[in-house]
Amino acid sequence: MAHKKSAGTTKNGRDSNPKYLGIKITPGARAKSGSVLVRQRGSDVLAGKGVSMGKDHTLFALVDGKVFLTYKRKVHFDNSVVKKKVMNVVPV
Repeated sequence: MAHKKSAGTTKNGRDSNPKYLGIKITPGARAKSGSVLVRQRGSDVLAGKGVSMGKDHTLFALVDGKVFLTYKRKVHFDNSVVKKKVMNVVPV
């Protein structure tokens, strides 16, 4: 005989694992070649000089140097102007 009353089923009993997205090396800091600068979904931050983008839109450094964040004006498909962040690594 059961000593606890049976509980009903739930539709909300799941949770996904954290993805740890965001900026990994802040502007003004030094980065080594191959180090991950930004993990992101989509190209929120664009790759500039000394930076390349992986297939999952991860930005990583191509050279050793100092990290800089600049902004670039881009014209959208509907002719609206959007300010995009651009990550650069400049050799020091």
